[in-house]
Amino acid sequence: MTTPRDAAREAAQRELSKPIYHQHDPSFLQRALNWLWDKVSHLLGAASSATPGGAVGLIVVIAVVVALIVALRLRLGRIRTASTTATGLFDDRPRTAAEHRAASEEHASRQQWAPALQERMRAVVRSLEERTVLDPRPGRTADEAAAEAGRALTEHAARLRAAARVFDDVTYGGRSATQESYTTLRDLDTELQHTKPQFTSGTAAGGTRA
Repeated sequence: MTTPRDAAREAAQRELSKPIYHQHDPSFLQRALNWLWDKVSHLLGAASSATPGGAVGLIVVIAVVVALIVALRLRLGRIRTASTTATGLFDDRPRTAAEHRAASEEHASRQQWAPALQERMRAVVRSLEERTVLDPRPGRTADEAAAEAGRALTEHAARLRAAARVFDDVTYGGRSATQESYTTLRDLDTELQHTKPQFTSGTAAGGTRA
């Protein structure tokens, strides 16, 4: 008796579907990786055939692109670093010490300690300029202001330098400001308003000029 063709095919498929015949088949992950590699190889082959010089030309083009990306990344990194270390204490819009103090207190009321501390440091320096302890100078940094003011306010020189360091750490170093650091600077600002500067022979009443 002859087995019909369709029945024989089905019987063969059932037999071949048994696990014993697939013990050494690649896993699903391996098949997926093989498929992906075939696609990548096809794309690279097509790109190399369209590139002058073939595969070697394609490698050169890829190397140039990578080099340009690395150079651009390094360049942008240097620009960003320079912008965070050479910025002056004040922005382009001049404000009085009272305005800086009001802004500082507004931030503090919202527990926004970083801008509160920054505005308080600006209030300290602007107040010293208004009292002619410092002469107004665009681009002055917190460190420069602390060093210059410390010559006329010698008993507060160390605290001024410490305040400038905290300002720099918060503004440029990514350090978090705290209520304690803000309160310390606020108290210093209050004390400085009632401290009479002591000008020496090397410091004039109009401040130290650059």
